[in-house]
Amino acid sequence: MANATVSRLGQVKAAGSEFALFLQQFGGETLTSFNANTILKPLLRWRNISNGRTASFPVIHNASGGYHTPGEEIVGNAIQHNELTVTADDLLISDVFIANIDEAMNHYEVRAPYSEKLGAFLGESLDKNLSRCIYRATAAAELFAGDGGGTQLTNANYDTVATTLAGGIYDAKRTMEEAKLPVDSTPVYAAFQPLEWYMLAQEDTLVLNKDVDGDGSYSKGTLNMIGGVKVLKSNNLRWGNNDANVGPTTDLTKYDADMSNTVGCVFTQDAVASVQLLGLALESDYDIRRQGTLMVGKYAIGHSEFLPKAAVALNTA
Repeated sequence: MANATVSRLGQVKAAGSEFALFLQQFGGETLTSFNANTILKPLLRWRNISNGRTASFPVIHNASGGYHTPGEEIVGNAIQHNELTVTADDLLISDVFIANIDEAMNHYEVRAPYSEKLGAFLGESLDKNLSRCIYRATAAAELFAGDGGGTQLTNANYDTVATTLAGGIYDAKRTMEEAKLPVDSTPVYAAFQPLEWYMLAQEDTLVLNKDVDGDGSYSKGTLNMIGGVKVLKSNNLRWGNNDANVGPTTDLTKYDADMSNTVGCVFTQDAVASVQLLGLALESDYDIRRQGTLMVGKYAIGHSEFLPKAAVALNTA
């Protein structure tokens, strides 16, 4: 009896590794899940590096000037410079090992769901660290004398009265404008956890009322902008938590902050800078010694507060 001709579904053009296409598929599922679980990554400063571990972000202060007296030589005024060095963190991984015997006995496919879970963990971890850095920027000192540092606005009703919270968003944007940030030409964002976001979305008298140019839909549960500020929500934000040396083992103490009284933050892209040494990747390898497949999702990315005046916290105390 002749042997069957097997179509290896994972091979590229019937040659090479039997798992090549499978790894691409799982990698795509991981990337999709990763992107679905992070909202902050595309909103902040980002730089990729191919080697080393750090990257420098330059900051240039404002120019000065004065009235000219005829005949006087114009020699120029100095413009102050500063820079922030951001270091990539150690490799963050999410991994799972699938035993051959378990996979053979199982009645449903698990590799695709597992790859999605790896991506979800990494995406959530990224947003948690970015949100910590946004808050840390609100408490950071100014980069130049007289330029202004981060800001924390306080109102005991931010977490209970929607109109008060909406007013806080306006106040935060005004604070940025008074600090000479171009808030009318640069996107401004406000990020909240679902509790506060839905509180705002239900306040039709101010936020959604078409008579005052509301931008949302009560029936569809959408909320877009308040005062020209894009309003976002995510479960991954660390507002309301005290991460000072008590976070889970997957967190780094360099990002620790006490955000117990924080309801949300308003910020621009200059609030935080990130450096990416190794982007999101998925590796899968069969281990003959252990009779199973190890799947690892990973990245090496670091963050730091960048321009403090570009971030404002809304606190209840």
